[in-house]
Amino acid sequence: MKAAHVVAHRQIKVFEVEAPKIEDFPVGSIKVKTRMTAICGSDSPHFVLKRQAEDYPLNIGISIHECVGTVAESRSHQFKAGDLVQARPTAGIGGLAEYYISHDNVAVKLVDFDPLDQMLMSQPLGTVIWAVRKLGNILNQDTVVLGQGPMGLLMTHMLSNLGAKTIIAADTVDFRLATARKMRATHTVNPEREDIVAQVREITDGRMADLVVEVVGHNQQTVNLCLKLAKRLGTVLTFGVPDEDIYAFQYGEFFSKNVTMIGSVGPDSQNDYPLAMDMIAQGRLDVSPLITHHLPFTEVQRGFELFIDHRDQAIKVVLDYEQ
Repeated sequence: MKAAHVVAHRQIKVFEVEAPKIEDFPVGSIKVKTRMTAICGSDSPHFVLKRQAEDYPLNIGISIHECVGTVAESRSHQFKAGDLVQARPTAGIGGLAEYYISHDNVAVKLVDFDPLDQMLMSQPLGTVIWAVRKLGNILNQDTVVLGQGPMGLLMTHMLSNLGAKTIIAADTVDFRLATARKMRATHTVNPEREDIVAQVREITDGRMADLVVEVVGHNQQTVNLCLKLAKRLGTVLTFGVPDEDIYAFQYGEFFSKNVTMIGSVGPDSQNDYPLAMDMIAQGRLDVSPLITHHLPFTEVQRGFELFIDHRDQAIKVVLDYEQ
């Protein structure tokens, strides 16, 4: 089968490798024939971070986890060959391959809905649902979403659905801010051109934000910015993926404001993915503005460059495995 490896800094190549054998994996496992995957921000460090030459190539299929495909073989009583599934890779090979292994505890059957690329978005949307489960009632709240990549855009739309009064979308990329308006942001701010603290203060009539969501990740500055934007007794939800285990944290501001901080990673697959599918299929959350590019799987190098370098106004890059 064909699978991709990161072979050097910012270089991905597609090779022929041996397909995984279902009998090598525990009961509950399924072998999936990949139909579509999408590049996520959490995949980007594998591509952009420099490593020692001896560390390459990286894992087969890297960390690609937004995947839909057809069950080819099954060791699970819940799935049979031919089932169309949204299933996260669980063993060895990531989703950047023609076949991968998943497990029935992180796989769900797809609802009958077309187009398939929108149903693929149920994976990232499921992680947003998992995060907002932790927030309680946000009706009439002033909110800020830092970062308007795919996850931030989904968060923006979700907060609107949940009844937030104000959704201030912030990003340094203007075309993402334009898309944020389509995803129901009430205001947009580019922190490279505007004083975001002053803007949030003005928009909220001095109240500052009840809820600030950090969806940027990969840096230490934005978490501390969240503390500045939050009101006293406000909440900060940290969603962006960290690159370091220890952050330089403005503890004094966190402490003095009595801020509640919540971390969130991963979904409850069996509850959050089906709900995400229903929301998409029923038209309650429109994911179509996110999907900007489709490429053949073999053009994954270009796909990562589009996504990471913000080329051609790319937001969500989908890779197709069937011609």
